[in-house]
Amino acid sequence: MKVTILGNNSALPAFGRHPTSQVVSVYGALIMLDCGEGTQVQMQRYGLRWRNLEHIFISHLHGDHYFGLPGLINSMSLLGRTAPLNVYAPARLNDMLNMIFEVADTELCFPYNFHPLPEGTAKLVENDMFSVTCFPVNHRIQCHGFLVERKTRGRKLLPANAKEYEIPAEFYENLKMGEDYLRPDGMLVKNEWVTDEGPSPKKYAYCADTVFTDSFLDVIQGADTLYHECTYLHQEVDKAEKRFHSTAAQAAQLAKMANAKQLLLGHFSSKYRDLEPFREEALAIFPNVQVTIEGTAYEI
Repeated sequence: MKVTILGNNSALPAFGRHPTSQVVSVYGALIMLDCGEGTQVQMQRYGLRWRNLEHIFISHLHGDHYFGLPGLINSMSLLGRTAPLNVYAPARLNDMLNMIFEVADTELCFPYNFHPLPEGTAKLVENDMFSVTCFPVNHRIQCHGFLVERKTRGRKLLPANAKEYEIPAEFYENLKMGEDYLRPDGMLVKNEWVTDEGPSPKKYAYCADTVFTDSFLDVIQGADTLYHECTYLHQEVDKAEKRFHSTAAQAAQLAKMANAKQLLLGHFSSKYRDLEPFREEALAIFPNVQVTIEGTAYEI
């Protein structure tokens, strides 16, 4: 499970940085979190294939978080996508997208499913690989963060070992579920002889644009990786609060309160060219901090 940063800047592109977008990969499936301007270009640049993208989540309707979506959807249709696409966003975005497609006389060649976000916390997607939960944050307009949780897929089969102990292939799924195997000759084959530990559950918390708050702390508690906006350095905390944003120090404080293992910083104001002060500010509070770099894939 990893997250690739496509855009880590705030409202305006600056210093080679783009508006917010990132893609989480879980067992090969791609999940997009926000889709700022230029997202499809960034996907091409960093080798992310939209054919594996089934779910797009838009946190709120400030343009730097969704202006790239109409273009991405249109391009996927022009390139012959046939798989369904699911978009989860504030309800009014559906009206805007439909108007764009209507004015352009666009007919999508794949099933497009729009899911309006609820006001509160809710599980939006759940399958045998992962789940995605939305939770409200505190921004100037309705805004949600997202929790992506990777599920365990049982133990990892060691085929050569299983064959050595003459275990039939039809019992392999039982082995992945942790069962021992009793051979016809009476020998009990212990599960740990023929399997290794499989991938463990993981939690990735995406805290979208928000003023510093602990209102969603219970949802993100114990996250393996926490992404938090830090539009400003703490010397401008008054401006951050006025504009419903956070500072690097506040992001680090929340990561500490959440007992997270890793903190990713992003959504930097275009007034800052040098991002090293963000890392230094956060490191004084929380030990494992990454200032996100576009195109970098971070293990969760």
